[in-house]
Amino acid sequence: MKKLLAIVLAATMCAAGFAGCGSSESSESSAPASSASDAGSEEASGSSSGTIKVGILAPLTGEVANYGMAARDGAKLYLDQVNANGGINGKQIEIVEYDEKGDATEAVNAFNRMVEDGVTAVIGDVTSKPTIAVAMESVDFNMPMITGTATASDVTSYGDNYFRSCFIDPFQGEKMASYAKEKLEAASAAVIYNNGDDYSKGLHDAFIAKCEELGVEVVGDESYAAGDVDFKSQLTNIMANSPDVLFCPDYYETVSQIAIQAREVGLASTLLGGDGWSSVLSAMTDATSVEGAYFCSGFSLDDTSDMVQNFVTDYNAAYGADPDMFAAQCYDAAMILCAAIEAAEQTGTEPASDEYKQAIIDAMDATDLDCVTGHITYDELNNPIKDAVILTIKDGNYTFVEKY
Repeated sequence: MKKLLAIVLAATMCAAGFAGCGSSESSESSAPASSASDAGSEEASGSSSGTIKVGILAPLTGEVANYGMAARDGAKLYLDQVNANGGINGKQIEIVEYDEKGDATEAVNAFNRMVEDGVTAVIGDVTSKPTIAVAMESVDFNMPMITGTATASDVTSYGDNYFRSCFIDPFQGEKMASYAKEKLEAASAAVIYNNGDDYSKGLHDAFIAKCEELGVEVVGDESYAAGDVDFKSQLTNIMANSPDVLFCPDYYETVSQIAIQAREVGLASTLLGGDGWSSVLSAMTDATSVEGAYFCSGFSLDDTSDMVQNFVTDYNAAYGADPDMFAAQCYDAAMILCAAIEAAEQTGTEPASDEYKQAIIDAMDATDLDCVTGHITYDELNNPIKDAVILTIKDGNYTFVEKY
């Protein structure tokens, strides 16, 4: 069956070059935001009169709304392109969109509303804690799900139904420790992290372990709590040991504050980060504090491949801005899901039925696709096998360094 589905998936690759179209709006979590087709008035059956309902779950308001809107826009761009090209097997995709506000409880409630709405599959969630909560809830429904951005290793561990198009936290932590040793020739390192956040702690643990393996001396290991805004005490402790690099695995708003305060206390270490740094420049009026920093990402605008440049052009046409990594990875998530839905359509079962959903899951497991962020296949835990991109901040801009 996997071999057959892989062949079907390969056949769908010719659909990757669809033309881009319109923008989308944010929504409150109390109601679906929008539909990608005029067939949105169908009853909650998942496929009434030729539509396939696909959910998009993301934080569109709140502290991580930048991530959520980019993720939503990337996914919606691909789904809109599929619809503009005639849909899947002649059926339009109807988007059922909810704002979970960056909150795990809101995310679970929104997911359950999507189930009531009769969705066939879901793209989301975005950040790790809400995604883990939804992953646990989704198992009982065997709902096909794919996140483009949630990197905590546990996300795909609860059931065979959950996939991702991004790499995982341990991968990022290990990569940045290796990069510090091999490329930056760092002999010592320190870490400052959020001890109440799964994403931050996951990167921290992997970075520390890899540094110890590689012989990089960890001379500082400081933590803070979610919501903290003053990091000078921890940074002063770190500065006393003058580490070559300082790893800051958190999201962009907190990272921007840490970077500014690090320079204020006189810390001169090279700053390192994970993909949570993706929008860090948007949170800063002056990028001096992060100049020369390196971080791990899944996407670069500087990639010259036709697929990447076509995506950038289409995204700009739709939204009037360049896509970031979150948009790219969620575009890929939508691509993977649509290829799997195409395979499920060959089974002749009804969308939103148990058989149809299982066919989507089986097809995602057999994924072998060239995507915007690289060629993607899956390991036994539904995590993608793919390369990472290393970016630096130079002259106040994100600059591609290399694939690593």
